[in-house]
Amino acid sequence: MKTEPTPRLRAVGAGIAAALALAGASQVQADEHERTTATPIEHVIIIVGENRTFDHLYGTYQPTNGQHVANLVSRGIVNADGSAGPRVDLALQHIGRDEDRYRATTASIGVYGTLPQPYTTYALGQPGGVPDARFPTNLPNAPFQISKYVPYGAYTGDPVHRFFQMWQEVDGGKHDKFVWVESTIGTGSNGVAPPAGGFNPKEGAISMGFYNMNPYTDAHGVARAGDAPIFKALAGEYTISDNYHQAVMGGTGANFQALVSGDAAFFTSTSLDGTAAVPFANQIENPDPVAGTNNYYTQDGYGGGSYVNCSDEAAPGVAAVRRELRHQGVERSRCAPGHYYLLNNYNMYWNQTSSAPRTLGPNSFTLPPQSQPTIADVMTAHGVAWKYYSADRGNDATAFATGVDGVPLLFHSYCGICDPLTGYLRIMQTPSEEAKLQNYGAFLADVRHGTLPAVSFVRPFEALAGHPADSTADLYELFIADLIQQVRSNGSLWASTAIFITTDEGGGYYDSGYIQALDFFGDGTRIPLVVVSPYAKKGFVDHTYYDHVSLLKFIERNWHLPAVSSRSRDNLPNPIASEDDPYRPVNGPAIGDLMQAFSFEQRDRD
Repeated sequence: MKTEPTPRLRAVGAGIAAALALAGASQVQADEHERTTATPIEHVIIIVGENRTFDHLYGTYQPTNGQHVANLVSRGIVNADGSAGPRVDLALQHIGRDEDRYRATTASIGVYGTLPQPYTTYALGQPGGVPDARFPTNLPNAPFQISKYVPYGAYTGDPVHRFFQMWQEVDGGKHDKFVWVESTIGTGSNGVAPPAGGFNPKEGAISMGFYNMNPYTDAHGVARAGDAPIFKALAGEYTISDNYHQAVMGGTGANFQALVSGDAAFFTSTSLDGTAAVPFANQIENPDPVAGTNNYYTQDGYGGGSYVNCSDEAAPGVAAVRRELRHQGVERSRCAPGHYYLLNNYNMYWNQTSSAPRTLGPNSFTLPPQSQPTIADVMTAHGVAWKYYSADRGNDATAFATGVDGVPLLFHSYCGICDPLTGYLRIMQTPSEEAKLQNYGAFLADVRHGTLPAVSFVRPFEALAGHPADSTADLYELFIADLIQQVRSNGSLWASTAIFITTDEGGGYYDSGYIQALDFFGDGTRIPLVVVSPYAKKGFVDHTYYDHVSLLKFIERNWHLPAVSSRSRDNLPNPIASEDDPYRPVNGPAIGDLMQAFSFEQRDRD
């Protein structure tokens, strides 16, 4: 096990707001020359960690300066101390009815009396795939505070976070089937027939767990100062969004694709020309349940189906999702005829470099090369410098040889699905473009030498990315705090920088927030977004509706760029909100461009 960082994190959290407020007027200079940007922001850094929803981290956050936040506490689901609130019924989890085919919204046959005990899945330092004895066997049917039973820095299990499962979890906006989906299908069948005696995905009720930023007393009677001190301090000093969403229902791979393309990847010909083709039969999704089972998908999983021709309503699962879209007033599916879109996690065709292609075949689970445009293509065409820094790429161990704040990295594990541009023909067949795919050591060097490009994407080390089971939220905090410190150490860079901090997706954790239906692919659950900049509004909670493609819209507006393509989501308008409900656009489908997070008149931090 790693050295427990929680006491150190609390110390950091107690003083970080003051430390971050040292960006005085001498660091924020007015530009005297003519800018090529629409704002004083000349450097954007986008940090993408893993698998945490907004309520999972910010569910008990209480903002300052009279701000309102939509979370577990404000909705009355939990109290500030983490106990059940007066409206805990809003989060009640229901048991779904057995169906003969997939349903995106599922009728209920009852409610859970108590939640099934969370499982360990593959959590570091724990026995694999067994009930997690650190948690009670009789948790009430409600969101539960993880850190009441285990320390904030402890490794815990990993909930399901796949496409068709997430549509079921959200259940048409009721958010009441998270536990049922965990208990009936979990991470998928992986092409395997259901085992005799029923199916146990060995997840329990992990998805209902959250952390508490307020003081609380744990189950052992010990008073605690509060979890996630760095996330809390950043929210008080800068801007957070309580209406930012993962762009795609499902997991890491599909959301990283949306992050660079504003679109979805699809199966292409094995001739490697980037044209749409029909996948191998075993890689086509079929979420219809096997006869005699309760929601055990026929063909799904990381070693099973992940492609769907969503233009074909006769294809398994498609009609159910499109029916829900129409119920929510959305007719456009954004599904091109004959295209089989990737909904979950397959490896990119190139393994880090163009000299290392992967094989294609029914058992390789590899996305063939992509030909559609990306934000990288748009920036290159218009002279906007960019790089994609993926930690663990190549020999990146020296960048953080001793870890962060004294916490050593337990392992180095390159995440190919988190490095999406390695799947694109225009990038990997153009040496000058491929050269822009670098590691975290290169990012630190560029910060130090003042050579950072206009736009930087940063994927943390796997060990520090915050993914449940093989990382923790507090380790992601430490990575973020260190990166901010590195940028702030270069005063001229800090003065013109905006750092956007988020996660790729919610990881299957419960969230109570509104989700806008945009098209077949999503949106998905709310996830955290923190905006750190000398120009970020202080202590501001932004209610504008956003998703990952909003980051592309910010880049495009700031550098006067066109949309990525005629079909990418960055063509959607900015939201218009009503006075009665700032969260639901009245002109939807619509997503914002993140400009509301900034005040470009301010010159210092009082």
